[in-house]
Amino acid sequence: MPFFTVAGLLATSLACLCIYAASPNQRLWAAAWPRRPALLAGGGLLAAGWLAFAQDMRTLAATFTWLTLLMLAFALLPYIGALFHGRRTP
Repeated sequence: MPFFTVAGLLATSLACLCIYAASPNQRLWAAAWPRRPALLAGGGLLAAGWLAFAQDMRTLAATFTWLTLLMLAFALLPYIGALFHGRRTP
């Protein structure tokens, strides 16, 4: 697999993790990450992920791959948190 495709997958996945971890309703950790730094890091990683995809693919293919990965990651992260931590009592 080309280097920039792997870099795009990694950067986009980490961006989704940063954005999800900043949510007060996340279940991966006991407390949410600090909102502003996590969202800024997530935004930067999203841009880096798309740019990495754009190095190996045409613009439309890079955008499609990037958006599909975003949908997959944001759909799976809540289930991963629920799977590992289940219900928490306040």
